[in-house]
Amino acid sequence: MKKRSTLQIASSLLVFTAILVSACSGNAGTTTPEKAAPEQAAATERVVTDAMGNKVTLPVHPQKVIATYLEDHLVALGVKPVAQWSVGEGSVQGYLQKELAGIPAIPYDLPLEVVMSHSPDLIILESAELAAGDKYNQYAKIAPTYAVGIEKNTDWRKELLAVGEVLNKRDEAKAVLAAYEKKAQEAKEKLQRGIGTKSATALWVLPKSTFVVKENLSSGDVLYKDLGFTVPEIVKEVTQASDANWSKISLEKLAVLNTDYLFIVNSKGMPLKELVSDPVYANIPAVKNGHVYEFSKDSSWLYSGTIANGQIIDDVMKSVLN
Repeated sequence: MKKRSTLQIASSLLVFTAILVSACSGNAGTTTPEKAAPEQAAATERVVTDAMGNKVTLPVHPQKVIATYLEDHLVALGVKPVAQWSVGEGSVQGYLQKELAGIPAIPYDLPLEVVMSHSPDLIILESAELAAGDKYNQYAKIAPTYAVGIEKNTDWRKELLAVGEVLNKRDEAKAVLAAYEKKAQEAKEKLQRGIGTKSATALWVLPKSTFVVKENLSSGDVLYKDLGFTVPEIVKEVTQASDANWSKISLEKLAVLNTDYLFIVNSKGMPLKELVSDPVYANIPAVKNGHVYEFSKDSSWLYSGTIANGQIIDDVMKSVLN
């Protein structure tokens, strides 16, 4: 689940480092203050129910948003948060830094005093864990607080639409999603014409461990659902028991990985050529045929959203078809 993958990414990065104004107008003198007040309230706030069942009164046009690990959706919808997700010593989502340059970092677990220092007018919680115990009530005292919840934060498309709803940008969210779907479909068709049906695997290589992406989450969702690559049996086997985006793969399983294309997020600090020269990679078809492609930990491969996934599609197309 995404809530687990957020913590998984956080803990792993810590190792190596290491979100109608309408006023009724009638005849002059006929509108009383008592009637005008509710209309004015309706123009400046909305009430919605979040995943935890909370009735949340939202500003119509929030100006100071904190929504950590949801920044992809915010940026796609034209919203700059007042603080951005980070882990460890200010390690942020590198692929978004062109849009979020200068936005201060905030720890991924959203300490109350840090949240308060930014004076937000809206807080969106990506993970139910962030709202555990009495934390939701404490955040709600600072600003209107909306919890997305598991059902939507394990599906980035639903999550995008939910964030669009909260930000009063429903139409924008639908348009952004439609544009992404068009891009993905066109890329899939080009790949089918260019290479036919092939298998692919995304690995995240850390200093002491290697992880493989789950087929329906993170970059796995892009490779297999959006672009039509075949899922290797080893990938299914290793990830089926976990709800995390990325599952640890043993050297024994890695050695028998049968995949035509290999996309590596290299967080090990070792040159790719040296990395794949290790005997454990020797029998992987992608390695034998030179179909191995490297991306840094600052790339979008560890994340999800229209921006992240669009960049992954670009990476795949440049790597495989050029």
